[in-house]
Parts: sequence; C-alpha cells; structure tokens
Amino acid sequence: MELFDLRVTVERIEGRSVCGLAVGDWFELVNSAELRLPDGKHFCIFALQSVLPLLPAKQRQLPESDWLERDSLVCCPDPEERVVMRIERIGKRRMNSSDLT
Repeated sequence: MELFDLRVTVERIEGRSVCGLAVGDWFELVNSAELRLPDGKHFCIFALQSVLPLLPAKQRQLPESDWLERDSLVCCPDPEERVVMRIERIGKRRMNSSDLT
C-alpha cells in the first residue's frame, strides 16, 4: 500500500498565541505513525488533538470529490488563539500492510 508522509505547519495565528506556537512551527507524520518535531521545539497538545483525527485520511489518496482531498486547513479549538494549521503531503511511501498494526 502507499501512504503519504505529512507535514502540519502553523499557517497563521488570528488571535494571541498563549501556547507558544509561532507561524511556521511544524511537525511531521512519517512511516505511517511516527511524529517528528524539530529539535528543541514543541507543539501544543490542544492544537495537535484538533488535527490528529484527520491525519490517517490525509495519508491516503482520496477521490477528487472528497472534501478532505481538497481542504487542508485545520483550526485549533481555542477561540482566543485561533491557530490555523495546514496539512500538506510531503512524500509518498510504499509500505507492507502486514508490517503495520
């Protein structure tokens, strides 16, 4: 099977950043289930929880008519911060499904 590696990047902050994220901060999801952060950086768990449910679907090629194939922006649930993140596909990887759980 083929899965996309993903990068989630803070695209903009429309409120005030209390959690310490800044525009350009990112994490990657690679090898199906590995989260990677740049050394010395963090990612707010509340922003992370808002994007996590979408990542397994974004790892797969979806039909063009599927809204998730076209949309890539996710907003943090904190109304004071309004952190907007972009999910992008950064590579495709062939994996053996029997190696995964």
